[in-house]
Amino acid sequence: MLALTTLASQTSHALHSFGFDIHHRFSDPVKEVFGVGDLPVKGTREYYVVMAHRDRMFRGRRLAGGHHTPLTFVPSNETYQIGTFGFLHFANVSVGTPPLSFLVALDTGSDLFWLPCNCTKCVRAIGISNQRIDFSIYDLKRSSTSEKVLCNSSLCELQKQCSSSGSVCPYEVNYLSNGTSTSGFLVDDVLHLITDDDQAKDADTRVTFGCGQVQTGAFLDGAAPNGLLGLGMGDVSVPSILAKEGLTSNSFSMCFGPDGLGRITFGDNSSFVQGKTPFNLRASRPTYNITVSQINLGGNVADIEFHAIFDSGTSFTYLNDPAYTQITNSFNSVVKLQRHSSSSSSDELPFEYCYDLSSNQVVEVPINFTMKGGDTFTVTDPIVTVTGEGISLLCLGVVKSNNVNIIGQNFMTGYHIVFDRDNMILGWKESNCYDDELSTLPVNRSHSSAIPPAIAVNPQATSNQPNELSPNLSFKIKPTSVLMVALFLLLAIF
Repeated sequence: MLALTTLASQTSHALHSFGFDIHHRFSDPVKEVFGVGDLPVKGTREYYVVMAHRDRMFRGRRLAGGHHTPLTFVPSNETYQIGTFGFLHFANVSVGTPPLSFLVALDTGSDLFWLPCNCTKCVRAIGISNQRIDFSIYDLKRSSTSEKVLCNSSLCELQKQCSSSGSVCPYEVNYLSNGTSTSGFLVDDVLHLITDDDQAKDADTRVTFGCGQVQTGAFLDGAAPNGLLGLGMGDVSVPSILAKEGLTSNSFSMCFGPDGLGRITFGDNSSFVQGKTPFNLRASRPTYNITVSQINLGGNVADIEFHAIFDSGTSFTYLNDPAYTQITNSFNSVVKLQRHSSSSSSDELPFEYCYDLSSNQVVEVPINFTMKGGDTFTVTDPIVTVTGEGISLLCLGVVKSNNVNIIGQNFMTGYHIVFDRDNMILGWKESNCYDDELSTLPVNRSHSSAIPPAIAVNPQATSNQPNELSPNLSFKIKPTSVLMVALFLLLAIF
């Protein structure tokens, strides 16, 4: 999820490591958050709406070198993917005194950490299995450690909009998805962290974040309904704050497991990555932008150079020409299946290249990107499968972009990705996210399966009335790999 404009900023200092896990909808940590214990019965329709469940806790990682211990969120470094919430990865974070938990989306494409706060326009609850589950709403008056950030602070970027230096600093972030934004004012409070090792010691720190009073667009329709944790390069992002406070090295990692689980660790600048490539830095707004110099799909090699942003806040991969045409044409020449003709049911898919799939057919078409510096990043499973009433499709999980190139979560699945901001490089290693150290075990390459949104945060009309996510009845979804936990029939936002 890319932010067009972040009108707030913050500073802090660097060197330890913290982490937290990424989960999908039916993982145990998510059930604890939602207070829901029931799971779909295997073989039922509901079972095929969600991803295969496999939940584990991760401890004792010892990822960071040197004398700094990695850090993560309380209670663990687990993260999870939730389909209805824009197919993003989420983590349970704890803020304030007494601590209050929030289920926040993880987004490397933006900087600001914001929470719903004394809001006039936000999502307050969800419905699961005929139960109403209330979301936490941050309230400064209920946290004894909260402080407002004033306009005379060096952290305030919108000083020109302040009536006086003693006024509260406002913020506003507009995202690439049209009509999607958050606005409010900046606050400072305690973020509860623990060391990401066997001892799990407390390592709380103060962070500046947005008190989100007004959310618009996709934030009211399921994407990041309970807050968003920006992981970008700006001073206001949590990785930057931890580094400037001397708590971690200026680096973090995310692992995207093949079954919907993952984990994140702050301060992980692992040297045991398989490949790496430098970031392309732009002074105006640095992002995790890299250069691809060559594409190899099924033996079709093309020396096409293009830039792309690694963005955990985007579900699928978006490419413009000439990269898009090269990949899709090569894929079409390699896949020996009947191209699917458009119909009313398949028209809602954002993918241009879909094929009719017979039962038990297995298609594996890896994509090799040669990165700047010469290392190869292999997209192990770029395929998405979609099934419904009388239909079974195999699609290339790439969407045509009219502007920026984005490497989304589907291309990161099966990898431990290191965002090393100290050395300004992106590192990667194939991983299943289940071992204490980075995994060298084979990654499960079952295809992603879902009815995806056209973009991770899909712009939709907002309303002052309670929001409800309408179930899509055109398709049934099989259980498969990461990034595809669909809740269309089980979850509604109130």
